[in-house]
Amino acid sequence: MKKNTFFTMLLFAPAALFGQKQFTLQSPSGALKAEISVDKAVSYAVLHKGDVVLASSAISISLADGAQWGVDPKLIKKETRTVNSVIASPFYKKSTVKEHYNELKLRFKGDYSVIFRAYDEGVAYRFEASQKKPFAVASEQAEFSFPENGNAYIPYARIGSTPPLEAQLFNYENTYHVAPLSKWDAAKLAFLPILVESAKGKKVCIAEADLLSYPGMLLSNTSGSQTLKGVFTACPQNVEQGGHNMLQEKVLTREPYIARFDGGNAVFPWRIVIVAEKDTEFADNDMVYKLATPSRVEDVSWIKPGKVMWDWWNDWNIYGVDFRAGVNNSTYKYYIDAAAQLGLEYVILDEGWSVNKKADLMQVVPEINLPELVSYGKSKNVGIILWVGYYAFNRDMEAVCKRYSEMGVKGFKVDFMDRDDQYMVDFHRRTAATAAKYHLLIDFHGTHKPTGLQRTYPNVLNFEGVYGLEQMKWDNNVDQVTYEVTIPFIRMVAGPMDYTQGAMRNATKGNYRGVYTEPMSQGTRSRQLAQYVIFESPLNMMCDAPSAYLSERECSDFIAAVPTVWDETKVIDGTVGEYVAIARRKADAWYVGGMIGWKARSVEVDLSFLGEGSFAAEIFRDGVNADRAARDYVKETIDIPAAKKITVRMAPGGGYALKIFKK
Repeated sequence: MKKNTFFTMLLFAPAALFGQKQFTLQSPSGALKAEISVDKAVSYAVLHKGDVVLASSAISISLADGAQWGVDPKLIKKETRTVNSVIASPFYKKSTVKEHYNELKLRFKGDYSVIFRAYDEGVAYRFEASQKKPFAVASEQAEFSFPENGNAYIPYARIGSTPPLEAQLFNYENTYHVAPLSKWDAAKLAFLPILVESAKGKKVCIAEADLLSYPGMLLSNTSGSQTLKGVFTACPQNVEQGGHNMLQEKVLTREPYIARFDGGNAVFPWRIVIVAEKDTEFADNDMVYKLATPSRVEDVSWIKPGKVMWDWWNDWNIYGVDFRAGVNNSTYKYYIDAAAQLGLEYVILDEGWSVNKKADLMQVVPEINLPELVSYGKSKNVGIILWVGYYAFNRDMEAVCKRYSEMGVKGFKVDFMDRDDQYMVDFHRRTAATAAKYHLLIDFHGTHKPTGLQRTYPNVLNFEGVYGLEQMKWDNNVDQVTYEVTIPFIRMVAGPMDYTQGAMRNATKGNYRGVYTEPMSQGTRSRQLAQYVIFESPLNMMCDAPSAYLSERECSDFIAAVPTVWDETKVIDGTVGEYVAIARRKADAWYVGGMIGWKARSVEVDLSFLGEGSFAAEIFRDGVNADRAARDYVKETIDIPAAKKITVRMAPGGGYALKIFKK
């Protein structure tokens, strides 16, 4: 839904444009400017308050038939418009999103256009085509040239440190390697979003939006230069079933093109250059959401965000019961009971409920009676979500959605896609559309970063595409604490992330170790609570065993009460890799979460956004011994001073969480 939209359009006769080579597009405030050149190629640069933050960067698309868009272009029309509107965003970090931009559309001979948009927080462009007959895209040129050799926060593809390229296209989870652009590992690719330091301390985040049926963009730097280049995976030609429990596809050969279209109007993904003077601006950026295709689901009243009691991370390790815990109805009834006691909306049945290695979701293991569990959950007001592997789901998507929707299942957690070629990206769109038809929620795991699909299909509530807490089951060498105060400024720019926080076993830096069956988190207990406020996550897991939550009700009651979608978001403070503090409001209640790296510190928390009036807060903060026993915390109720500022001391790897209410 959009309101208060104002359009202006200028049309020029073709003859008047042949001599025009340079175009300037300013953001509404004038702070940001795109300088666009149409000469032997199409290129653009981005300036912020007069500073070049992205130097001239070429863009083009080559078709399989030899045609080239953006090379020796013949401009025939220019159109401009201004849009100032409000987008309703019911399952997001704010209830409405302001959309204000200036747009320049350049139409070229050859039935294609390039559209540029300038927002106050960034610049975006996309190609658009109106080919009457089918066509294939052989390659795309997407360059990002920086004026300085600044540090980049690089999320390298983890698999395959050397070519072949194919070995690097199956994982979208990694921590960040921080290095100057010139020190980029030439043998590696990186996935988006990525953050780069530019002129005068300003930073640039590269992202993409509206990826619906086109390969995702990765970045490379093979020459040690200051220019990053887009890399796109070719379409699969021959595939075979394989991978984890026969639930994945192995690509045997690929086509000589990256995308294929049937003709008609074809729109390509938005390439986004977000610019900020302060790190905090990245932690509350809406450009990916704004650039996504508006909702294709007319009735969203059935979509219910919430929290999920999860089984896999805690390895079904419940205790204090008189039955053998595992993948069976007795265990899941216990999970449902716990969810009901805590007021949670869902329980998930992760891997194990369907017969292993059959890739057939109609075959359920004999230990599970799904209709009975769904009925039992319904009696407790707890919905059931099912984990499904990609191959099994894709082979019979319509029938699976129909069967389990009729049974009363509320949605699916879809896993092990692990690619973002055109076919796999389109699988995500088809999944979202088919699930919406049957009123089913979707949580994508084993997937690429979000690009706005959650706006187009609001039943898609969450995505993984993050080096989440599951890594704590086995990774003994990772610095997860630093990662957690980095992702709010980079990964979260793309959209929500199913980080799966909520650990009740918490470890200091020296005490942490990966334990598969009884995993722990790095950092303090209060930090885990803070993550429910800081991390955007409309469908939010509680990763630990229900037995642990029921025995620690003080913490679990707070977690259960934190909303998962919000009316308002404010980033209070933060520096990438060091500290983050975010406030979010739902109705009349404000929640605040803060986290630091491994260095203990006291922080002043500015709560001036509360406005006039007297306020109190329930606060969870690190205990005096949290540097030795990370589970040590203090819960107390405090009055907010008239100056609306409080000081909080955090242990190494610490955090704090507040619920603020008006007195």
